[in-house]
Amino acid sequence: MLRRKTNGIARGSARPAVAQAKSTSVDRRSFLRGSGLVIGGLAAVAATGGTVSKATAQTALDRTVEIKKSICTHCSVGCTVIAEVDNGVWTGQEPGFDSPFNLGAHCAKGAAVREHAHGERRLKYPMKKENGEWVKISWETAINEIGDGMMKIREESGPDSVYWLGSAKHSNEQAYLFRKFAAYWGTNNVDHQARICHSTTVAGVANTWGYGAMTNSYNDIHNSKAIFLIGANPAEAHPVSLLHLLKAKEENNAPLIVCDPRFTRTAAHADEYVRFRPGSDVALVWGILWHIFENKWEDTEFIRTRVWGMDQIRDEVKQWNPEEVERVTGAPGEQLERVARTLANNRPGTVIWCMGGTQHSNGNNNTRAYCILQLALGNMGVAGGGTNIFRGHDNVQGATDLGVLADTLPGYYGLSDGSWAHWARVWDEDLDWLKGQFSDASFGDTKMMNLTGIPVSRWIDGVLEDKANLDQPDNTRAMVLWGHAPNSQTRMKEMKTAMERLEMLVVIDPYPTVSAVMQDRTDGVYLLPAATQFETRGSVTASNRSLQWREQVMDPLFESLPDHTILAKFAEKFGFHERMFRNIAIDEGGEPNVEDLTREFNRGMWTVGYTGQSPERLKMHMENQHTFDRTTLRAIGGPADGDFYGLPWPCWGTPEMNHPGTAILYDMSIPVAEGGLTFRARFGVEREGDNLLAEGVYSKGSEIKDGYPEFTVQMLRDLGWENDLTDVEKASINGVAGYPEGAPLTAEPADDGGSNNTEEVGETSQQGDIPSDFLAKTGGVNWKTDLSGGIQRVAIAHGCAPFGNAKARAVVWTFPDPVPLHREPLYTNRRDLVVDYPTYEDKKFWRVPTMYRSIQENDFSQEYPIILTSGRLVEYEGGGDETRSNPWLAELQQDMFVEINIRDANDLGVRDGAQVWVEGPEGGKVKVMAMVTERVGSGVAFMPFHFGGHFEGKDLRDKYPEGADPYVLGESTNTAQTYGYDSVTQMQETKATLCKIWSA
Repeated sequence: MLRRKTNGIARGSARPAVAQAKSTSVDRRSFLRGSGLVIGGLAAVAATGGTVSKATAQTALDRTVEIKKSICTHCSVGCTVIAEVDNGVWTGQEPGFDSPFNLGAHCAKGAAVREHAHGERRLKYPMKKENGEWVKISWETAINEIGDGMMKIREESGPDSVYWLGSAKHSNEQAYLFRKFAAYWGTNNVDHQARICHSTTVAGVANTWGYGAMTNSYNDIHNSKAIFLIGANPAEAHPVSLLHLLKAKEENNAPLIVCDPRFTRTAAHADEYVRFRPGSDVALVWGILWHIFENKWEDTEFIRTRVWGMDQIRDEVKQWNPEEVERVTGAPGEQLERVARTLANNRPGTVIWCMGGTQHSNGNNNTRAYCILQLALGNMGVAGGGTNIFRGHDNVQGATDLGVLADTLPGYYGLSDGSWAHWARVWDEDLDWLKGQFSDASFGDTKMMNLTGIPVSRWIDGVLEDKANLDQPDNTRAMVLWGHAPNSQTRMKEMKTAMERLEMLVVIDPYPTVSAVMQDRTDGVYLLPAATQFETRGSVTASNRSLQWREQVMDPLFESLPDHTILAKFAEKFGFHERMFRNIAIDEGGEPNVEDLTREFNRGMWTVGYTGQSPERLKMHMENQHTFDRTTLRAIGGPADGDFYGLPWPCWGTPEMNHPGTAILYDMSIPVAEGGLTFRARFGVEREGDNLLAEGVYSKGSEIKDGYPEFTVQMLRDLGWENDLTDVEKASINGVAGYPEGAPLTAEPADDGGSNNTEEVGETSQQGDIPSDFLAKTGGVNWKTDLSGGIQRVAIAHGCAPFGNAKARAVVWTFPDPVPLHREPLYTNRRDLVVDYPTYEDKKFWRVPTMYRSIQENDFSQEYPIILTSGRLVEYEGGGDETRSNPWLAELQQDMFVEINIRDANDLGVRDGAQVWVEGPEGGKVKVMAMVTERVGSGVAFMPFHFGGHFEGKDLRDKYPEGADPYVLGESTNTAQTYGYDSVTQMQETKATLCKIWSA
């Protein structure tokens, strides 16, 4: 439990350690002894199987300890880890004092990452389940057996019947290769953890102002005059980030406002804590905006020049007077008036959110409401403002950017024919061959190649749903869980059934996940040992969009292999290795060259500006961390002079263009060439007669003194800037348009009065070898598809943003709720509110039927009266397989628990520390320890989501491969969590369901 130990004895029954200790409670020393470790200085040696010998000055001189820089693999702050390596063994670590992100700090997880790499509970060699037993096999056998099985499924049911689930733990290079691999296999059934943590953020934010990511940075919070957190608990989820918040609180006297159903460790630092009912975020934000509009505290000039649709927001907000807001949220009107006044009087302020806001069936409404609050206050595009969205895994931002998603190719290009044509050019691939890899089936008018895949949140329905109800030729028959913990997903009872129905289940991970034990299969399961990120090299993107380069700390342990090497083995088995790696060298051991992978995605990711961060520039930044300012992130002198640390995207153009990166999105106070930006012109130039482009505002130094659309070759022609392109850039643009690269870009028209109108240029061209549609096709090449980067270079040279200069839109007309609305969770105990704020009608999207009204119309609140929510602990991360296998972390938190309010506990007859059952309305139940506390309000219960290895009261330790069971096991909260998915992204709803609790 999360309480101070007063006598050195862990309260409650400790889970058996690896040595299967028989005692029901252990102190620290016996716990470590049972784990095969000893106390103090010997622990590090014992953990790696070493022995202790007397050190002498001579031996110290004879040995050279190498210093390697890597990045912590937990959360998204991007803390630098300094690894000390002695003769290939990682012997010690320190936090990176030069890193502008962690400034010499580590949290508990970061301080223990050496054990993650050297951990004795790791998978050591490939295994398969045979007659109910785990059997060691070779890599060759594993690849051949898995490959043969998949090819058989492909032949019988098509490529979509194999699901390739990727990982936020992959480096950028591995994530990019993973998405490319799925394309070469021929499926869009590929996804990763972002679906279930921040997909509603990406959708909501990108559809408001252009890019779906953190707009400022952890460091920029130093400039904030107010900090508004909602559904975020950085003190436990991203502990080092709290340094930056507390700096603003101390130096700027910035008020910290924390809105959360639970009094968290972050809330303990708050100047204003707002407790509200889970699932009522939109109502809460509209309640704050009601006071802002009522008192005319909004930034009217910012709204006039840079925001479209705020009048429609005003109409909705009028309905949310203090009385209605309190009825729906429980937050008093006078408190929200105080919050609104605080935000209005302390600008710029920042808004921070995490999964507390995203994991809802109307999560996209929540994230857009947060954005609209900042637009109303004029807090966007300024230092100290913005929306600072804290991502959960170390590379969940990068893996999302690199396209490990069911609805896009790398760089958010989508799945249109033009998107596939672009990436085929990047890969030097025959587009027709790529098309041939996909099923030729169509659903409606959409071919499988262009059809959004099944998201990871719904993979179990791909297996269990009647195939007649799926938008693909057949059910999912094989599942690859690559760096993914299934206990982080809801509906685990159904997941168990789905796993048992699969013909093949492949788990690729440094540690065995709950996938290895939660199903009752006797065969058809493979465990493949992946190397950790400390055993390879490559880039990783922190939450603020900065890329950092990890050095390889050590060689892969045991028989583990890097993820990209495993992908190469599968590509070879499937017969497309030569095509897939035509531009990528293969190093010793069959490992694809990491730097070549970086350069290949540099060549194609123009949309989000992953083009200027060459390996050389990133390595140089890591070597010179000390030269970067701790607040602005800009280098002051040194080899990176003027760059922002990590070249945060967009880093426009080619590496040779030397763009510094963009620390603050949409900041018009500095030139684009120095990291400034406008809002993106992503949604057209006009809507129902209204102008969608910015009104008379522009980036510093812009030659266009107004709003403008995104740049194309035609726009360069119209502006007279076309000849600023070099001959090499013109030749490249010809290639994109489908013409020989040697042809001139500009076709001289006939004497028609000097007009350069495309429609007027035809066969009468003075250059007879130029086709009649040449100017039209080349004119259509835009800043996203020009592989030379010339369009971006020329636009920036004239002070303009390549993606245009538009207004942010407060109304997203393409979403189910154009104006964000409050809708009651599917499982709600407020039946009075269902009438006023119902959910959606059932519908089919993302290939699967999805229920809304058919669930909400049933009243479960009588039998299941308590709201259930979930969240993180400081000790563990994600599904917890890695961190619960780490003895230093496992000691700190040995029991899964549920937080119950004192009143509820007394009414239920539950005592603190007692075992209880928690059951959800779909029948899943868990047996956990009760923590009676006022952290949660009456009627609300909380459970962490990092536990696994128990299932509905049954201990599954004996089902793990020998020596690979985590030190700490426990129930997964998601066994009791229920159905519910966001109306745009299929984000799972874990923050607002129902449960009942009784003594075990």
